[in-house]
Amino acid sequence: MEWIDDFPDGVVVADAEGRVEYVNERIENMARADPGEMIGMHISEAMPFDDLNGNSWYDSTRPYDGLAIRTRISEQAWWSPRGSEYLITARLVRERPAGPVRRVVVSVRNARVRNQRDRERSDLVATVAHELRSPLTGIKGFSSTLLSKWDKFSEEQRQLMLETVDADADRLTRLITELLDAARIDAGRLTLRRGPVKVDEIVRHVLRNVSAAGAVDAHEVEVGDDLQLIWGDADRITQVVTNLVENAMRHGHGLKRILVQNTEHPDYQGGVSLQVHDHGPGIPEEMRQRVFSRFWRSGPGAGSGLGMYIVRGIVVEHGGQIDIQDSEGGGAAIRIWLPINEPDTLTD
Repeated sequence: MEWIDDFPDGVVVADAEGRVEYVNERIENMARADPGEMIGMHISEAMPFDDLNGNSWYDSTRPYDGLAIRTRISEQAWWSPRGSEYLITARLVRERPAGPVRRVVVSVRNARVRNQRDRERSDLVATVAHELRSPLTGIKGFSSTLLSKWDKFSEEQRQLMLETVDADADRLTRLITELLDAARIDAGRLTLRRGPVKVDEIVRHVLRNVSAAGAVDAHEVEVGDDLQLIWGDADRITQVVTNLVENAMRHGHGLKRILVQNTEHPDYQGGVSLQVHDHGPGIPEEMRQRVFSRFWRSGPGAGSGLGMYIVRGIVVEHGGQIDIQDSEGGGAAIRIWLPINEPDTLTD
């Protein structure tokens, strides 16, 4: 049973009499016990855990008694004598169905990681609720005002209020789309519709759209010679480029230049790199990984905080990489690399 020493949770195995016959290194470390010290103990001594009311794990679960059809003790939270919380579950091995218990196998897991995940989920729910409430408040306020006092407003005032409602509805739609994308990335269910993609054409398309909205300052687009064709999801790559360009405009004090070229880095054989440079103050090296965290924001006018998280998820799903560097002359340079990913066989 040496392989159980590699198990990430603590394991205690007791015989039909309740005497411990095996423990792994993890549970010895949890108990701060010397090697072999727990062997031969009664399981009630080896498992000195209580609930918040002082009831012991052994007396409460009664692994050798109770219903004869029991084969498992469900996971519950218990506390050690030092006050640490653990999640404990057990398997009851019987000689035959409904027969006596011949072995009890207990798994002990530190609850700290699960508690952290629970806190993260609570924070996520609170953040999402806040983000959804903001545009909904504007929609509800203006629509209620128009319904109750329509005749008191001029045509221009109504037009302005309806435009605000429309903008808030668009903002709400974008947020919901980003939340769904983030959920798909978390669950590993982000799907790609792959096809031949020219990254330089996508960049020019995005810049035309942004320029049409009057949001682009002077910038420079550099495209390398004989740019390779990659296989990916054109819509998702457009989403990536749009996000990077808009971030440069909104948070990077304007777009400086965009560079698209075949990759020359020795670790990136066969692919296309895209660099988006801005005029901003740059991003400190210790903050660069946090940029890709969910709901990370910086500065006034920040959006949902999901954009760069989704960008990295899309790039990784394509088998690519993304990093942040310093731009020459100041500013930040976001660089992504996308492999060719050409399929082995093409069908008409």
